[in-house]
Amino acid sequence: MTEKQRRVISVGEVMIELSRGQDGRYGLAYGGDTFNTAVYLARAGVPAVYATALGDDPYSDSIAALAGAEGVGTDLMMRVPGRMPGLYLIETDPGGERRFHYWRDTSPARELFELAQWNVIADALLNAGLIYFSGVTLSLYSNSGIGRFLAVVELARQNGAKVAFDGNFRPRGWKGDLNRARTVFVEALKRVDVALPTFDDEALLWGDASPEATVARLQAFGIGEIAVKNGPNNALVVTQGKSELVPVPEVVTPVDTTAAGDSFNAAYLAARLSGEAPAVAAATAHRLASEVIRHRGAIMPRAAMAMH
Repeated sequence: MTEKQRRVISVGEVMIELSRGQDGRYGLAYGGDTFNTAVYLARAGVPAVYATALGDDPYSDSIAALAGAEGVGTDLMMRVPGRMPGLYLIETDPGGERRFHYWRDTSPARELFELAQWNVIADALLNAGLIYFSGVTLSLYSNSGIGRFLAVVELARQNGAKVAFDGNFRPRGWKGDLNRARTVFVEALKRVDVALPTFDDEALLWGDASPEATVARLQAFGIGEIAVKNGPNNALVVTQGKSELVPVPEVVTPVDTTAAGDSFNAAYLAARLSGEAPAVAAATAHRLASEVIRHRGAIMPRAAMAMH
């Protein structure tokens, strides 16, 4: 994965985020799992692009402007007239636990591979260096959208693209239909080179008893590189049959765990793209994630990042 000149294309949905501050007022931001990863990839100097569909409203303009300001390529952000992005609202209890409420059923991102211009996305994916997506990405699309997306991913791999995937399983996104989620995940996993799962998600969807069980299940798909995130515990990194436990450098009491996994994935992939060994990449990834959870919101201030 040393080919850095070809673009990393991250695929998914970015939404309007409303989170209640300590004064009871709501603050406006933007976020989405694969979008957060694209931002942190760009901050690490990786040529990252975000593929999604937005509306033609002021919030969509702001999302595109934010991506541009962060150095994330916007040429694959399709615009759908008369539509608006999805919205989520975060409520945080006194213990820092978050509850999410979503309004996203009419988000144009859900139809990315059914839009008239979906071939623009397909062409770009066929020439990507790395394609990154998540279980949340897969939960957006209809069966025909998933079919198109995975067919393009397969062709892109034949063209030399690597494919990285974070299971990121959210039951609500699948309307509780675990069978459909598993079926779609199985099709996706057949096309993955680098798996970046979170153990809790894997246990929820597959009933895995341990990170080792997650690795064994993913290896059955022929996935050659696996890094299992496990909260404040060690990450389990397996490549070429070599297994390493990479400890979290220091356990941080989180202010907000939003984007911990997304930022880990970005730092891990950026380090691997620049030729670092998997265990070194995971240690770098732990460091970024531990900084991100010290800040509210998905995307920590650039100034705070520059200090590290």
